[in-house]
Amino acid sequence: MTDALPLLTTRRSVKPIELIGPAPTEAEIETLLTIASRVPDHGKLAPWRFILFEGDARKQIGETLAAAFTADRPDATADQIEFERNRFTRAPLVIGVVSRAAPHAKIPEWEQVLSAGAAAMNLLTAAHAMGFAGSWITEWYAYDPRILKALGLGDNERIAGFVHVGRPARPPEDRPRPVLSEIVTRYGA
Repeated sequence: MTDALPLLTTRRSVKPIELIGPAPTEAEIETLLTIASRVPDHGKLAPWRFILFEGDARKQIGETLAAAFTADRPDATADQIEFERNRFTRAPLVIGVVSRAAPHAKIPEWEQVLSAGAAAMNLLTAAHAMGFAGSWITEWYAYDPRILKALGLGDNERIAGFVHVGRPARPPEDRPRPVLSEIVTRYGA
């Protein structure tokens, strides 16, 4: 058994509210993103990119979220608005994974989308390997055209997820996992 197997069997998602600082250093962020980029990528298209939300930028995007939320829900309570405002400040670092899947003569868009998902998963695994924890989240704002415009997404770009990264405030608890006999079939059996 290699060291990777225990690592993979102990990775857990940790709620952003349970992630604490300090945030990864610049060198650690570079390592995270380098590992996130080492995924299957048919045609070497790099059909994904990353948006970093760190420091005050987390508050800045929070104001954008709060404004969009309030515009859609004029009856929202102050607590609800504050919750939206603080979404990106719960973790010390948030990395947006953007899928750039586009029509291609040889590489199906579906494969490009899967590559972006693999980048998000590699990001989570790398964070765990480096002693951090993370959570891959898509919520309403990942699909809201106003937010996507504010983030500078192009017409062919979509949010694959926001990966919140920090240090676990306490040891993460496991959750029930699928029973293999319920999700595995053998072809020809």
